[in-house]
Amino acid sequence: MKHFLQLGDLERHELEHLFARTKVIKERFKNYVAYQPLTDRMLAMVFEKTSTRTRVSFEAGIHQLGGSSIVLNTSETQLGRGEPIEDVARVISRMVDLVMIRTFEHSIIERFAAQSRVPVINGLTNEYHPCQVLADIYTFMEHRGPIPGKTIAWIGDGNNMCNTWIQAAQVFDFRLRISTPRGYGVDPERLAGIDPSRIAFFADPGDACEGAHAVNTDVWTSMGFEAEAGDRDSAFQGFTVDAKMMSRALPDALFMHCLPAHRGEEVAAEVVDGPRSVVWEEAENRLHVQKALMEYLLLGKVET
Repeated sequence: MKHFLQLGDLERHELEHLFARTKVIKERFKNYVAYQPLTDRMLAMVFEKTSTRTRVSFEAGIHQLGGSSIVLNTSETQLGRGEPIEDVARVISRMVDLVMIRTFEHSIIERFAAQSRVPVINGLTNEYHPCQVLADIYTFMEHRGPIPGKTIAWIGDGNNMCNTWIQAAQVFDFRLRISTPRGYGVDPERLAGIDPSRIAFFADPGDACEGAHAVNTDVWTSMGFEAEAGDRDSAFQGFTVDAKMMSRALPDALFMHCLPAHRGEEVAAEVVDGPRSVVWEEAENRLHVQKALMEYLLLGKVET
């Protein structure tokens, strides 16, 4: 049994298998060809953080694969009254086949997985967002081919998305150029075991974009950090990805964002709504890569 709590939980050949399966599963979906290998399988989705794309993509995905889903908001369960996460894991995992959790501290999902009898998927924690980066990399591959050897720029907060892109650079052998405001950089612990030749840091976000094949950003204030919004708005001035910043990247560079986007803050409207933006494709591909992920965790390697 495997869990998917962070990108590094799967080997590169396993992730490449997921991408191959994503292509097949997406083509079936686009051609209205039913594919339901998970008939009678049940996915429990546990939400401590609110969600749009994560909930819709997992709920639609398991149904399209022939299974069913249960949505559990922590405020509506005994978790909201202090029941230990370990006890919840012992119970839920006896009743369902797969669990997706979207929560705050990464240790919560690790504690759940340690007691679970079924695979656990990280739908987002403060530290990592592996399903989103799977979709991002697949989207890049759809538009620009293999990602090894390419250069990706990360502009903005050194958050869970940035942490996961760092892992991806290590796994897929591409270069990641990171520019964050002072005081909002990457936690040094997230660099442990990472080949330093894969990562470069820049004080000037424009310099980080120089020659990049894709420019990636995220909101300045992630969920759980709303009290810092005022300070962050001040600290992140100059980190808006606009046309001038994109001009430093390669002429065919993609713009990527996990959404929701705040136009005029982390990205200019002319960029997120412009011709090089692939944000809507990224959002759709969450559906397809997660279907491939659920198939793999429950059925193992299905030949394409």
